[in-house]
Amino acid sequence: MIMSILRRTALTLSVLTALAVPASPASAETVVPKGFQPASTSWTGPDTGYVLGYSPCAKSWCPSLLATADGGHHWRRLGAPSLALPDNHNHVALTFVTERVAYVSDGVHVRTTRDGGATWHPVGLVGAREPFYVSKITETGGRVFAVLSTYGEGRGSTRLYSAAAGAPVLVPVPGFAVTGDITYGDLAVGGGLQVALGANYGDEKYWTSRDGVSFTPAAPPCPTGTVASLAGVRDRQVVALCSSSPGSPQPGSTERSVRHAPRLGGTFSGTDAAPVVGITQGFGAASPASATIAAEGGGVGFLHSTADGGRTWTTTVLSERGLSLTDLDFPGRGTGVVVDGQPDAAGGSALYRSTDGGTSWHELLFG
Repeated sequence: MIMSILRRTALTLSVLTALAVPASPASAETVVPKGFQPASTSWTGPDTGYVLGYSPCAKSWCPSLLATADGGHHWRRLGAPSLALPDNHNHVALTFVTERVAYVSDGVHVRTTRDGGATWHPVGLVGAREPFYVSKITETGGRVFAVLSTYGEGRGSTRLYSAAAGAPVLVPVPGFAVTGDITYGDLAVGGGLQVALGANYGDEKYWTSRDGVSFTPAAPPCPTGTVASLAGVRDRQVVALCSSSPGSPQPGSTERSVRHAPRLGGTFSGTDAAPVVGITQGFGAASPASATIAAEGGGVGFLHSTADGGRTWTTTVLSERGLSLTDLDFPGRGTGVVVDGQPDAAGGSALYRSTDGGTSWHELLFG
């Protein structure tokens, strides 16, 4: 009897001891799937970032979502959305608003999570008829906003969609639309919401909002004949890139200039020309004086950066992946990120990070 009690006591103590011992941390191979290639990245701060990527599996590509809290030195795994890697090379864009709220879109399908990736749900787009493409989606002021372009035979449109945060569908916002042979748009958050829509390199519209509810029309950031790429408010100033139509003044180039407004809704000015090499792929600003242009031309990716408001520029040549540079952003403290290439391309893809406002870039490794 006494021996039986002792054996049961010893067994109980051994179980409790095992439960009290922390599990060994997962190896890099467990956290990061073999063959992982980044598709999109989104950062909510200089050190806090998220990467959606794909790795080969069963003759296909399976998604994985990674998170870091220390600038990419260590990664942890989150629940990934069930969104296949498009075979048409559409960009799969990830946008984290907070550590719990995120959106992902392949241009046609939109998914959202409000529990940090534990569950993902589809987001509908009222009245959207294919072919269409969702180029931007984000959330601010308790509302979600998206830019959607539709295409037709010689006629298309770009409009702003919106809904309350967490709504299962987005609807077009009345009055926020352009039509034409070529249409485009952009939006930016941070210090206020900016929306720019344009058509045919001539019909340009621009609005600002401090709360995501009331909008004020303002003079467009860019002169006629150019397209605006927006950055958020930086030290109370607003920074925009103005790009000509691709292929001007010669194939594989774009005429560009950086312009500034003294405040949200203020008048933009400036004529400082940026390098013309490459077709514009993205734009981001770390401060009013520090900005970077992502461009691709001749199968090569370029990052053109300025630290003096556009008076002088340096160019970083990233690679010869030659497909795309996406998700260029500066989430704070001079830190920048950009994704080069695509997961299923011959050269694969890579995530680059800068800690000096875009002057220099280094590749972040996984595992």
